[in-house]
Amino acid sequence: MKVISTNIGEPQTISWRGKEVKTGIYKYPVDEPIFLDKEDVKGDHVIDRRVHGGVDKACYLYAAEHYPYWKEKYPDLDWNYGMFGENLTVLGLDERIIHIGSIFNLGEAVVQVTQPRQPCYKLGVRFGTQTILKQFIQALMPGVYVRVLTAGLVKKDDVLIPQELHTEGVSIQDMYKLFYDQNSHEALAKKAIDDPFVTTNNKKNILNRYGSSISK
Repeated sequence: MKVISTNIGEPQTISWRGKEVKTGIYKYPVDEPIFLDKEDVKGDHVIDRRVHGGVDKACYLYAAEHYPYWKEKYPDLDWNYGMFGENLTVLGLDERIIHIGSIFNLGEAVVQVTQPRQPCYKLGVRFGTQTILKQFIQALMPGVYVRVLTAGLVKKDDVLIPQELHTEGVSIQDMYKLFYDQNSHEALAKKAIDDPFVTTNNKKNILNRYGSSISK
């Protein structure tokens, strides 16, 4: 997996349901390295820290391979990397085989996979339609949030080097299914509840959906 774009966003004010709100989702490629800090990317702008930023969502990665799929659906948009609010656009990122808890060296930083992205209305504003939210969920291509274990600079062409792979754990795509799939995945839910690398908040969400019986 290789970084092909580093992206930073300036805060912008948008109109949402008659109110003006700020967002940092409008990210664009930058030529210089970016610094992955413990709770966010230095110089980036995280507006709503209830759902973005923080220890478990310090940096967001999205796969370059997903872009052609979305460009075909939205050919009239002015496309650039960073369209999904990601700080790092990565070649070779595959949510089916990336497991929560896995640790990678990345440039000067060390990062740990934590969870998939759950889209909010601001992604819909970015794309000009809230239809993108349902499409984003159905596509099972949510991208990856990481925890920053060691802060440091990351630049274009840096490679994610596996340090410790949690291959027996829950994949990013499996976690997304637990969040949104209409079919029941009780065995997978039990596995996620027992996984020490799944965040406490995500375990609560799973329990809310599947019931406390899966924790027994």
